[in-house]
Amino acid sequence: MGVPVFILAGLLVHFVFLASIFDIYFSSPLVHGMTPQQTPLPPPAKRLVLFVADGLRADSLFELNSNNTPQAPYLRAILENNGSWGISHTRVPTESRPGHVALIAGFYEDVSAVAKGWKENPVEFDSVFNESKHTWSWGSPDILPMFAKGATGDHVYTFCYTAESEDFGAQDAAELDTWVFDHVKSFFNSSRSNQTLFSALNEEKVVLFLHLLGIDTNGHAHRPYSKEYKENIRKVDEGVEEIVSMLESFYGNDGKTAYILTSDHGMTDWGSHGAGHPSETLTPLIAWGAGVNYPQEVTSQLFEDNFLKEWKLENLKRMDVNQADIAPLMASLIGVPFPLNSVGTLPLEYLNNSDHFKAESMFTNAVQVLEQFKVKMSQKKRTTLSFLFTPFKPLSDSEQINFLKKARLYIQQQKYSEAVSLCKTLINLALEGLSYYHTYDRLFLGLSIAVSFVGWTTYVILVIIKTHTNLIKAAQINNKESTGPLYSFMFAGMIIAFFLLIQASPWTYYVYCLLPVPIWYAVVRELHVIQDLAANLWSLPVGHSVGFLLICILGIELLVFSFFYRSTLTVGLLVFAGWPVITQMWVQAKRTTLIWTLLCVFLAVFPLMPVVGREPNIPLVIVAGLTTLLISCFSLASFSRSENKYRGKEDLKVYFYQMFSIALSTYVVSSTHNSLKNKQGLPVFNQIVSWMTLASSSALPLLSPTLLFQRLFSILLSLMATYLLLSTGYEALFPLVLSGLMLVWIQMEQEALQHYGLSLRSKLAVFNFAYATDITQFRQLHLDDIRRSFFFVFFIVTAFFGTGNIASVNSFDPASVYCFLTVFSPFMMGGLLLLKLCICHVRSSISTVFSSGLAEVFIISAKKGLNEVRIIRVF
Repeated sequence: MGVPVFILAGLLVHFVFLASIFDIYFSSPLVHGMTPQQTPLPPPAKRLVLFVADGLRADSLFELNSNNTPQAPYLRAILENNGSWGISHTRVPTESRPGHVALIAGFYEDVSAVAKGWKENPVEFDSVFNESKHTWSWGSPDILPMFAKGATGDHVYTFCYTAESEDFGAQDAAELDTWVFDHVKSFFNSSRSNQTLFSALNEEKVVLFLHLLGIDTNGHAHRPYSKEYKENIRKVDEGVEEIVSMLESFYGNDGKTAYILTSDHGMTDWGSHGAGHPSETLTPLIAWGAGVNYPQEVTSQLFEDNFLKEWKLENLKRMDVNQADIAPLMASLIGVPFPLNSVGTLPLEYLNNSDHFKAESMFTNAVQVLEQFKVKMSQKKRTTLSFLFTPFKPLSDSEQINFLKKARLYIQQQKYSEAVSLCKTLINLALEGLSYYHTYDRLFLGLSIAVSFVGWTTYVILVIIKTHTNLIKAAQINNKESTGPLYSFMFAGMIIAFFLLIQASPWTYYVYCLLPVPIWYAVVRELHVIQDLAANLWSLPVGHSVGFLLICILGIELLVFSFFYRSTLTVGLLVFAGWPVITQMWVQAKRTTLIWTLLCVFLAVFPLMPVVGREPNIPLVIVAGLTTLLISCFSLASFSRSENKYRGKEDLKVYFYQMFSIALSTYVVSSTHNSLKNKQGLPVFNQIVSWMTLASSSALPLLSPTLLFQRLFSILLSLMATYLLLSTGYEALFPLVLSGLMLVWIQMEQEALQHYGLSLRSKLAVFNFAYATDITQFRQLHLDDIRRSFFFVFFIVTAFFGTGNIASVNSFDPASVYCFLTVFSPFMMGGLLLLKLCICHVRSSISTVFSSGLAEVFIISAKKGLNEVRIIRVF
């Protein structure tokens, strides 16, 4: 297999591996074709008012101030005197769209929706709004339209402010909530002169939805413990009181209005959300009005947390729910069908109605969930051969009938508590069955991908060993290659394809299941390499082999643990600091070794520090910028004294412009955050400079000298200018230390190569990106290259996890992008945050390819003003 074909095959294989993650593990759980289920008894409420305070934490609402006064006096009085309360437990991802979908549609959002910025519906779904007679909603343009889109008929009405209003740098984000309250009051006032609207508002099964985004915006901009966040809660409390008073007056205090206040998600102390921290998943729930239970006094309650005592609510019954349970609660209160895809269980404790009504509602809930189970089972049964199909045994067809008959009999016999208990059991079994059928093929497909992955890894290792080592004997020329393995694998592929065809499997199943066939055929063709390698391994001393294997396992485990515990990176870096001492390299390069050790120790400090964004510290960003300028001056002086000087003044102009960008970026960061602190918004000049810096950072290095260290220096300066604009604290120092360590690593590896008689110090000094390297001087690999590979991977992981956790959404601080934009834009903000992470990744990658003689790399060079792409071998 030629190099281009090998690279293309690798790209395709890894694309399949990446796509399979989302297709196998994050596919949509929704099914269609169910029959709507509605409680047959009349509902207690004619209308429902849903307040969603976006980003409101449970503790922020329920806790008392330092003077023992409530943060929200009106809502506190409601839960103490008029309604029921508890905590709504959300699920990851704790974002606005998934939270609202769980609240209003009753199911947990398909992760694929993130590809559309949580804005559009990747799969159409039913909701309480869709089942209502009329729904009027006010609030954010990011949330309201998704419940109007796909709704049957024209009965879901939305009133949104402009997207530009969602500005984190605005003078007062609470104005977003004031806008909602004012427009609701204006809407009802105008209805008095509009008979059609007035009649519609007085019909049954009406929903009013008020989406209040101000708390979330203030939380991102100022943190949840700020006075702005707390003041916004007070304003929401006052606004809710005004709306309730206005509605009661409008409807003549008919006692037919139910109210629910909750939140879509919480927020971390550092102003982010998206992951599973309790501050993000614990949200408040207060319900009152028609059909809702009054406060229930209790003597003792058992909860694992200590919130009741902190909030001084230990004597009022706390009724926790899952977020998806709120949708069936709302449907039951106003008597609309339960949302078809709802997986919530009706929280009966919140209902103030007869036992008969509760039993009937729970029975309807059970039938609605069971309908989903039956559709899911039939779908899977149609795509699986009958003799291979394994049904969900706890809920067979006969068991379903028995459950329903028995529950209906209990209701007829007025044994309501027994009926409710049985229905809850049925719901739990149906939900287990839904999960069972949703993941029915997961093991099968996961094994196929795992087999492919192991096969591809094996093949790559064999190709490297065969091409770049002398462990393998010269292969004998055999013009007549055996066709037996080829026919065997072709036959296996046809059997797999036929098996998938008769099951009417999706086309992706063919890709996942057939991929191992060509990969393992390629491995079998290299069987002689495996045989020679095995013979060489058996000839090695057992003690050396076992010791080497243990070290490899320890290193791999260190990398694995670093994904869960960032402090593991500190351990690894401290071990790296002692590497020259262990190998006696410090004897031949004392100065370089000392610098290496110091930089390893400095870099080891970062994983021990809090995640980026928790404690903003702009002065540290300024220090990082000034330090970069100082290092740049020393570096330019060093280059001027070297034998390979600049081509002319043009080279110096590039460096001076990059240094000016560093200085300007430092000023922009300081100026922007001062402006936002004073609530003056993002200055236009700062925004223009930030975007220009970002655009020029990728082009300027192409104009710099093409000698190795001078080009690397230019790349680091360009990336640093952008990184400073995306920094909020100590992380601005991280790329400086990491870059320094990477450059020293290049020198260290040259010292290490002297053990093999391959000193390349002079070659590195004159290495020029503008000319192709002589590939005939490419050296063979040694065992030391395994150590270099591990260093490479470790530094890449350090770049990603050194100052945060890329695997956790709440590690990202929205304040990082404020120099570029403050108006909410999930794609743009997410892209900038990913760019920030990738900058450190690029820094380490560029340096490490010159530290190990392993890779063939693409290098973009600028020669006579033209960009050239060359494939070169480094050594």
